[in-house]
Amino acid sequence: MAEQATGPLEGADGRPERLRVFLVDDHAMFRAGVRAELGAHVEVVGEAGTVAEAVSRIAATLPDVVLLDVHMPDGGGRAVLDAMRRTHPQVRFLALSVSDAAEDVIGLIRAGARGYVTKTISPDELAAAVRRVAEGDAVFSPRLAGFVLDAFAARPDVPVADPELDQLTNREREVLRLLARGYAYKEIAKELYISIKTVETHVSNVLRKLQMSNRYELSRWAADRRLV
Repeated sequence: MAEQATGPLEGADGRPERLRVFLVDDHAMFRAGVRAELGAHVEVVGEAGTVAEAVSRIAATLPDVVLLDVHMPDGGGRAVLDAMRRTHPQVRFLALSVSDAAEDVIGLIRAGARGYVTKTISPDELAAAVRRVAEGDAVFSPRLAGFVLDAFAARPDVPVADPELDQLTNREREVLRLLARGYAYKEIAKELYISIKTVETHVSNVLRKLQMSNRYELSRWAADRRLV
């Protein structure tokens, strides 16, 4: 007789248990919003705004699913995954990011995330995604699944690394991506929860590193690399 699989989502009385979820994002206001929106669906057992906090607190709480931001000042989601996957393989990770760039999606999945959704997702959809990841499924926002298929199936031998792109910090990549989509500095600042002055500084750094002179050259460069 085949052994019947039993998952962690069913209690002793046969009812589904509330999933235990941990939030990792460097914006406290965003974490508060996610906590409020998901509170009716899951038990949020902790949160962290840095990689070091995340690694320590995830190990202490052992949640079912970690909602993981991709870009943070001290290394982001990839650093958390690299630190956790060997010692706590039972914890599942779902990336939740403003970024929908192919290199971010592929990088997090290769590091061990079970899915990747963007921050435009609705609360109900996010709750459903969390449950699916806890049950062992892989979950992606619709257009992102193609990036993973390209990387792992159609073109498994194509490296994701890009020497020019690797010069940029995670935040500079986010600013570049939004700039290339036609966002004004004010809109970028609002989207990323940073000041307009900080946006200007990031743009100047990107122009200098890529040896370009204006945002139009940056936009073409980003489009050529499918970052837009």
